Amino acid sequence: MRGWAGRLLRVDLSSGRYWIQDIDPSILVSFVGGRGLAVKLLWDELRPGVDPLSPLNKLVIAAGPLTGYPGPNTGKLVIAAKSPLTGGYGDGNIGSWASVHLRKAGFDAMVIEGASPKPVYLYVEDDKVSLMPADDLWGLDTFETEDRLRRVHGSNVGMLIIGPAGENLVRFATVVAQRGRSGGRPGMGAVMGSKRLKAIVVRGTRPLPQPADPSLSKIGVEADLAAKRKEGYPFWMRQGTTATVEWAQEASVLPTLNFREGQFDQYDKIGGFMVERGTVTVRSCPNCVMPCGHVVNDAESKQSELDYENIAMLGSNLGIGDLQRVAHLNRVADMMGMDTISLGSVLGWAMEATERGLIKDGLEWGDYRRALEVAYDIAHQRTELGRLLGLGVREASRRVGGGSGDFAMHVKGLEVSAYDCHAAPGMALAFSTSPIGAHHKDAWVISWEVRNDRFGYTREKVLKVIELQDIRGGWFEVMVGCRLPWVEIGLELDYYWRMFKAATGLDYDIGGVANRVYTLIRAFWVREYGGWSREYDTPPLRWFKDPLTKGPLKGAVLNMEGYQRMLTWYYEARGWDERGIPRRSTLRRLGLGYVEGELSKVVDLRD
Repeated sequence: MRGWAGRLLRVDLSSGRYWIQDIDPSILVSFVGGRGLAVKLLWDELRPGVDPLSPLNKLVIAAGPLTGYPGPNTGKLVIAAKSPLTGGYGDGNIGSWASVHLRKAGFDAMVIEGASPKPVYLYVEDDKVSLMPADDLWGLDTFETEDRLRRVHGSNVGMLIIGPAGENLVRFATVVAQRGRSGGRPGMGAVMGSKRLKAIVVRGTRPLPQPADPSLSKIGVEADLAAKRKEGYPFWMRQGTTATVEWAQEASVLPTLNFREGQFDQYDKIGGFMVERGTVTVRSCPNCVMPCGHVVNDAESKQSELDYENIAMLGSNLGIGDLQRVAHLNRVADMMGMDTISLGSVLGWAMEATERGLIKDGLEWGDYRRALEVAYDIAHQRTELGRLLGLGVREASRRVGGGSGDFAMHVKGLEVSAYDCHAAPGMALAFSTSPIGAHHKDAWVISWEVRNDRFGYTREKVLKVIELQDIRGGWFEVMVGCRLPWVEIGLELDYYWRMFKAATGLDYDIGGVANRVYTLIRAFWVREYGGWSREYDTPPLRWFKDPLTKGPLKGAVLNMEGYQRMLTWYYEARGWDERGIPRRSTLRRLGLGYVEGELSKVVDLRD
């Protein structure tokens, strides 16, 4: 096969063994790579009901057939496992030189299982694999760890690192690369920490897999040039995703005070123009044509890499209207190896719980110093509040009670990312049907929705959610690439299809591959949850119960009847039954007939 290396590296941390195996070509054709390959491996190999933080959980790191080739933003990989935050399928997309080096080492993926008795890091150089002692790295933040490993291995390597949050099993600990490239929101860093795996360092010295068509490089360069000619490219280079702050304020979707509101009085102090004035450099993933990491000096005059999500969740959502302070919180999260979205959510929930008298010794709205202190407490698990919030907002609200679940902003245990949906039923559906929990990367439908029948509960909106999921969460996550050139500046999707065909020589039904991946992920959730309920696909109650109190959309709330109607249409379009469980006929049509046996043990499958 062309475009794939066709090999998988396996490492057992318990025994210290490693081995290399060929990947069945039919699996690559059916699931491509990235998220698709990851969920296939996890479905096949994980024992149902496995503890996510036990040695029996497996960590999959998977590239795709476009990874490393010339072209727009092809330096990414997917890291996946059963999630300790949600109890279901979890993954993250990370821009890192580890993706390119993995492919140049001759692998499409690696699977890590077991747990080391002592802290180690994994060093891979082509077919040579070593487990190196990491006692001197354990306890260091991600920045310090990267610096030390570079002194040992040089700059021509790729790294994936955890910080203290991962070591201490914070449920939303992430994996960090390149001083701020962070991924794995559902606790992939905690999975690494449970295995006492501090870092993965990869050096590949071989050529990339030979593509089917030598014109691949030419198409990639053509796509890069086309992106740079787009009308929106210069503005993107000035502000990146941080321009979304002003847009979200105008559209009344900027999360404010734990998603009570969609507008923030001090939005202009944390927005894109403020970022533009303060930018000292920009950072990017490998092979990036349009860098998204705008670096500013924070409140301690240290560099912090910002994007929209961390500004909104650590700024307006907490009532903090100072960009340098927001940047400081963001840098600390990156150093500790914590997801900034979930951190902003648990802090916002704690601020509201404090306000309501449900938490003692909590924190107040806008209190940046206390928020910073609690962030460290979470990462190091050193106070009662830090330990509580480190469980994530779903479990924290269960333990505190007192109605705090009504303002716990999550779906399936994953905290909602930075778009308020009081008046956005389509985006609420996108959050609720995302395959990892409430995340925006699978279907950022809200930009389309605010321009098209915003308040409607329509089939058209449901089909738009699925269309975007199939492209963003399906295709981009399996080939593996970055969707921003297409989303933000309108680079034509045809470039990606041409690149993929040149790499592999294959034509694909995009919807078929995406639906296969989405359906297998849903089967994974059903198996792990021992059944399914529509409640799991329902957004936070706040958006139905607590109206917006300010701005042009004052009084807006979601309508439960309308939402449930959209959810039914969504299930029908996916080929799932009214419970949200894949039908037998759908499994067979998608080549997933082997799933029936496992699912039939926990639910009554319908035709």
